[in-house]
Amino acid sequence: MSSEHNLPVKKLALSPPSLAELATSISAGLSTNFSSSSCTVETPPDLTLAPFHLAGPGLTGSTRVAEVGDRSYLVKRDLSRKYDLRAIARQVDMNPATGLLIGAGAGPFFVLGQNSELMPNFAYGIAAGGSDAESVRNRTYYAKLTPDGSVQCSPLSSTSNFGLMSNLFCSDGKVGPCLHIRAKSRTSALNFTETIQQALKTSFGDKLISLGGVFLITSGTVNVHVMPDFPAQPFKDPAAVAKWLEHFNVDTGDGNPLVCLSVLHSGDDGGWGLRMEHTHCFSESGDSHTDKGGHYHYDVDDTKDRVEYHAWFNVAEYVYRVDHPAPRQHPPDTL
Repeated sequence: MSSEHNLPVKKLALSPPSLAELATSISAGLSTNFSSSSCTVETPPDLTLAPFHLAGPGLTGSTRVAEVGDRSYLVKRDLSRKYDLRAIARQVDMNPATGLLIGAGAGPFFVLGQNSELMPNFAYGIAAGGSDAESVRNRTYYAKLTPDGSVQCSPLSSTSNFGLMSNLFCSDGKVGPCLHIRAKSRTSALNFTETIQQALKTSFGDKLISLGGVFLITSGTVNVHVMPDFPAQPFKDPAAVAKWLEHFNVDTGDGNPLVCLSVLHSGDDGGWGLRMEHTHCFSESGDSHTDKGGHYHYDVDDTKDRVEYHAWFNVAEYVYRVDHPAPRQHPPDTL
């Protein structure tokens, strides 16, 4: 089992543009892909409240992106790769008193008994309303395939474990200035996160910029995938994994939006082989189950005229890579 005592860690300091510069860039990019859009610098409300349902109230303070594990571990079916969010917080030098980790990853197969998509949403310290660093609020969800082939999306508050890989945006979880993004009625081919990435690339070229946060999809239909349980043997190649994934269309028009936890990068990663985008989503269900959750791909063309996004993002000051293999050709981000 992987542990915090033997995981290799690399750290990269970033020099991001200001939030104001990022907002100007993203605003310009959104206007080319949505009929109505905006990106401003604002302080969000308490994001633990509906409709965002984060484990911590904000996205500011010691911001960093942590990429843990690797997609190749899925391809190789390397079931020795087992991790814990509490340990990762220590590995990436987070504030020991307060912190929030959100993002997208693979579920703890060694806890759940099968493979799944994970929506890490975990905070400690201030998240629980006190100063005790051991107090936590765990609003993590997972999405799995049931025996009849349908999706079950459920809370996973009993463990902070995950497996194989995860992309995490980490901060002190404090409320402070962030990028407030709204976009409605898609007019071109790029999805929401691709639009942001393309905007940053247009403005800042090869400069590595890393963002993370939460966005809602409040209207429209979205394509997602959910990983089945592991096959008996390792995959032949990443293409075999892509064929193995089960895709579903999820309708968000029932008044209960999809909550999407996202990490994305733009620019040249200097050979670090970063996963450039990873977004998982869930539908808040309290203690019950829904059939809405998984890995976000795009909103479908049939509902592009009425799709609506509402986001809060912040920019990372550091990137960490934890327990990655030697550099190689990476599988596509769709895995």
